[in-house]
Amino acid sequence: MTSAMILLPTMDAIAKYMASFEGMSPGQVTFYRFFFQLVCMLPLLATVSGRTAFSAKRPWMNLLRGALHGAASLLFFAAVKYMPLADVFAIYFVEPFMLTALSALFLGDKVGWRRWLAIVIGFVGAMIVIQPSFEIFGLKALLPVACAFLFALYLFMNRAVGEADSPMTMQVMAGVGGTLFMSVTLLAGASAGIADFEPSLPVSVLGLVLLLILGSISGYAHMLVVKAFRLAPLSLLAPFQYFEIISATVLGYAIFGDFPNLSKWIGIAIIVGSGLFIIWRERLQSRLQKTA
Repeated sequence: MTSAMILLPTMDAIAKYMASFEGMSPGQVTFYRFFFQLVCMLPLLATVSGRTAFSAKRPWMNLLRGALHGAASLLFFAAVKYMPLADVFAIYFVEPFMLTALSALFLGDKVGWRRWLAIVIGFVGAMIVIQPSFEIFGLKALLPVACAFLFALYLFMNRAVGEADSPMTMQVMAGVGGTLFMSVTLLAGASAGIADFEPSLPVSVLGLVLLLILGSISGYAHMLVVKAFRLAPLSLLAPFQYFEIISATVLGYAIFGDFPNLSKWIGIAIIVGSGLFIIWRERLQSRLQKTA
């Protein structure tokens, strides 16, 4: 999970680069993200285990996962087009709290009052980050919140589907679902004349290479996420997503010259502190259960 969280912000930096320097719309980048995910996974599909990738026991749930992931990615890529990368991630960090709450409410994961309090405090930290961004970017500052909710649902379904299908099957089927969803969404948005859905092709060899890297990271890093969710409970894994802020801040500063201001760092510190408390409480509960 940690490895995936360090790798995934590279994908978002590429999406921002394509919008900023290649003039590609967020809708088109999102489509290529899922299309090239399938392309980059072709070598695995040629293996013995890969030949069974389309024999999903729960195909419709896997396709729904892909559609949810597609919608979440679209909102995130739209957000990074207009906002600094670190700002988007800082606001997006409400997602682990949503995921922990979902795991407690619907999967029966034990989350005590201390962790519920940490979730509330984490949301307070998120509000500290959102407030100045909202003044500058308006409703666009809420795009990461909507993305967080959809991605929490996507990760939530990983647990429900993961026990029936292999990570390979889940990722391939999610790629198909995301590609189909974005094909329809891109056509609808372009027909409506929405600029963020304008269809286009890569204008340079570098752009094409970056899209291939985007698809490769998408496919293989999310396989790590799927595998992690088959090995550990949601409430334990959710806070590990805070490692993304490390990569996002480094990439945002190195490529785009963006760096969070003091108020955002205060909000991020509150969010991360709440997450670390949740991790500590989870480990403590696990030790108590083993000794009981």
